[in-house]
Amino acid sequence: MDYSNQSNISNLKITIFQAYLFWENVEKNLQNLALRLSMGIKEKTDLIVLPEMFNTGFSMNAEVLAEEMNGTTMRWMRNMAEKYECVVTGSLIIKENNHYYNRLIWMLPDGAFAHYDKRHLFSLGQEDKNYTPGNDKVIVTLKGWKIRLSICYDLRFPVWLRNQNEEYDILLTIASWPDIRSAHWNALIPARAIENQSYVIAANRVGHDGKEVYHSGHSQCIDPMGKTVYYKPEDEDLYTFSISYEDLLKTRQNFPFLRDADNFKII
Repeated sequence: MDYSNQSNISNLKITIFQAYLFWENVEKNLQNLALRLSMGIKEKTDLIVLPEMFNTGFSMNAEVLAEEMNGTTMRWMRNMAEKYECVVTGSLIIKENNHYYNRLIWMLPDGAFAHYDKRHLFSLGQEDKNYTPGNDKVIVTLKGWKIRLSICYDLRFPVWLRNQNEEYDILLTIASWPDIRSAHWNALIPARAIENQSYVIAANRVGHDGKEVYHSGHSQCIDPMGKTVYYKPEDEDLYTFSISYEDLLKTRQNFPFLRDADNFKII
């Protein structure tokens, strides 16, 4: 791999919002998130990361809560991206062609966007009975960085997230991961970073949901060597940190493990 044309890529500033969410209350969530962002964003950032189903909580009530792609939450995301002059990302329930999706939106300040539909639906929580899985892996770019999009349960499936041919630099996952399995969360995130020689940025929520499931956060960023850049358990948190492209390149140059990986196709 020739890294010479990548050396001029600048560092990236990331803001994770580990938020408390109000159960199935879109209006209250959007108002609270906007207020918290206005109070907490103290410096220029490139990306604001919100949790899975940030406007409703992780609900199976898709028929009632789903929005169209031109709905209230999409407009809110565009307003936030424009206001803070950065990308805003998080997932919501979308209805499209009579199907319901847990859809991650990657919203740019000019209103353009990409999206990723969650592939691995959480059968233990009946998500597979209420939503349609996505089939496409999605990689977006930001300031020269290549970012692979994923949602929560995807984290358990390393084949789906495998970094083939160094196709991405960051694995971004948003989640509603319960406290009872936080040990799994804290083990899987560094594993994905190390095996893929990428940063992993993982944003979770905090607090109880409408089914009294407790979420303890543990949002974090792990670098390609498995070291912690950011980590926050338990409390609501809005935090901005920087990640280094130079460090990423050094890791891949000094430890070229990805070159020895198996080639495969997902069927």
